[in-house]
Amino acid sequence: MRVALLPALILLALTPLAQAQTPAAAAPAPAIDAGKPLAVVNGKEIPALYGDLVKREMAQGQPDTPQLDARVRESLINLELLSRAAMDKGLDKEPPLAAILDIRRKDQLAKAYLEDYVKAHPVSDAEIQAAYDKAKAEPAEPEYRARHILVKTEAEAKKIIADLGSKKAKFEDLAKKQSKDTGSAKNGGALDWSDRRAFVPEFSDALAGLKKGETTKTPVKTQFGYHVIRLDDTRQPQLPPLDAVRGEIVKQLQQQRIRDAITAVRASAKIE
Repeated sequence: MRVALLPALILLALTPLAQAQTPAAAAPAPAIDAGKPLAVVNGKEIPALYGDLVKREMAQGQPDTPQLDARVRESLINLELLSRAAMDKGLDKEPPLAAILDIRRKDQLAKAYLEDYVKAHPVSDAEIQAAYDKAKAEPAEPEYRARHILVKTEAEAKKIIADLGSKKAKFEDLAKKQSKDTGSAKNGGALDWSDRRAFVPEFSDALAGLKKGETTKTPVKTQFGYHVIRLDDTRQPQLPPLDAVRGEIVKQLQQQRIRDAITAVRASAKIE
């Protein structure tokens, strides 16, 4: 039996079927009542909580309406009937499907554990401030504003360098006419402010070796072709105010909490 990994909610795939089985003239299902089961199928209750969870997935920005409640209810009824039919045939015992069910169950449990761990170890204002101060104290990578002309051959690049050296042409004009980098060519070869990490190593090294206003004296070869590069300016980036980056710092610290939780459970485990 070949089983593909299903989406997190098979209910979404069943929605068209649910709609097809909901009579057009039938009255919409009553609004979900947390105190009552959503439906009873062959004597088995479908808890209202299931409806709440599924509605969040099915809504997709739609307003909360009786029609949406009806779709949720019909989808859950279909899911109950089809899953029961599968178990009656013993399909849940087939190794591939059994493995998928087990993995999905463990995945949800693992997510719940990590969410609980993060909630139990909230990020403090002191930690946020310390992380910000650490980032502020670290030396910042300078940012470069450069222009380049990209061509296919070394000969083309050498000719451009020669033309620029003899003052026969302006860099911006040659970039517009000859550069194969269409994104920057229309702007005279101009690139956005970026630090060295934004460029491939060969380009980055050549850029870092230039002085303000200087153009490379030899073509720079990269995986894209041959470049002629001019450095227009450099600057030291300024760290935004704490309030502007607080949310990002919290996310980073929460990610560290998750790593801590994983490290802790692995440390107490016997792994062979």
